[in-house]
Parts: sequence; C-alpha cells; structure tokens
Amino acid sequence: MESRCENCIIRQFNSLRALSKEELKKVSNAKISKKIKKGDTLFSEGQKLDGVYCVRNGVSKLSKLSSNGKEQIVKLTNRGEIMGQRSVIAEDYTNLSATAINDMEVCFIPKEIITTTLNTNPYFSLEVLRHMAHDLKEADDVIVNMSQKTVKQRLAEALLYLRQNYGEDENGFLLLTLSRDDYANIVGAATESLIRMLSDFKKKGLIKTEGKKIGIVNDCALKELIDGF
Repeated sequence: MESRCENCIIRQFNSLRALSKEELKKVSNAKISKKIKKGDTLFSEGQKLDGVYCVRNGVSKLSKLSSNGKEQIVKLTNRGEIMGQRSVIAEDYTNLSATAINDMEVCFIPKEIITTTLNTNPYFSLEVLRHMAHDLKEADDVIVNMSQKTVKQRLAEALLYLRQNYGEDENGFLLLTLSRDDYANIVGAATESLIRMLSDFKKKGLIKTEGKKIGIVNDCALKELIDGF
C-alpha cells in the first residue's frame, strides 16, 4: 500500500515537515511513487525539472561532469533528502546529475505543488531556505577539501564518512558498497591512483578489502592522516 505523506516519517528530515495536514494531503494526492534501479539516472545535468524527488529509501550520487568529461561526485543523498529543490525554485537547469547507487524508492512531487506552497506558507519557505543554505555550506566544504587536502586525506575522510553515515556489517565492512570509479570520483583522482592508494592503506593495516567491499581497521590512523600527522 502506498504511503501517505501525512503518515510518512521521512518528511521529518526535510522541508515538508513545515506543511500543515491539509497541505500534506495535497502533496500526497499529487505525488508519484517511483522505484529506481541501481545505476539508473533520476535526472541529468542541464535538465529542466518538473518537480522534486523525496528519497524514501536508498542512496544516490549527485555528480558533475568537468570540461574533459571527468565525473566529480559532490554529494551522496540519504533517506529523507529532497533533490532538485534549487532547480525547481530558481526555474533553472539542473547543475548536477543524480544516479542511484543502490535500489531506491522516491516520491516525485510536481513543481506546481512546491511553488504554490512556497507562496502560501512562510514556514515552508523558511525550511526550504535553511536546507538550501545547508547545501551551500556543504558545497563550500567540498571546495576547501579539494583545494587544501591531499588525495590520501580525502580518501581517509570519505571512508570514515561512509562508516559514520551508512554503518558497517557484522564483518566490519562498509554497508554502502561503492565502485572504485565512484571512490575516485569522490576524492578527485584517477581510478588507477585510487586503487594504488587503497592497496597502500591495506598494506599499512588501515583498511581491509574483500572484492568490492572495504572495511576500516584502524580509524585512529585514518584520523591522524586527515589531521596531517
């Protein structure tokens, strides 16, 4: 049975929490629930969006292509996040592409519902502004990381981030399994260099690997590496 927005706990994580019960009913009647398969694209850079996506389950990567065709992953979206807000509100083309890292469930909310509610509910407008400001702060952090930290520091940071945000299994491997290409595109390195760095981390006893899986063995050493020790 399809979940109703007014009964959905996911909205507590995003700007929809500012909506009244009546407004939530309107959103619920207008939304379209979608299942997205791993590897499928939700939207592409340069696209005009007709609405936003609320993530119910699963993870997607938000990425941008550089002029030489290299992909840079700027963010991983989590359960409860809304994608496409900036594009819809600014009536602008999307700046990033969104691709499912694993199977996802999303709710597509049409643009008209969002813009009408922005005009009638100041609390919703404020919540949207807060979330967009948070996204800008994250973008600032990415810029600083790329310019001031080494690739090894960025890799160590990415591994700790993945454990903190997505957890690990009973064998100590990160629950969110990324491809080596994805890791390279997060830290801004060539895939061959990334593979060499992982091998180096493994030799030093910082991580363990099993196929695509990666597990953190020595988080203290990874933190020291990030801090420049």
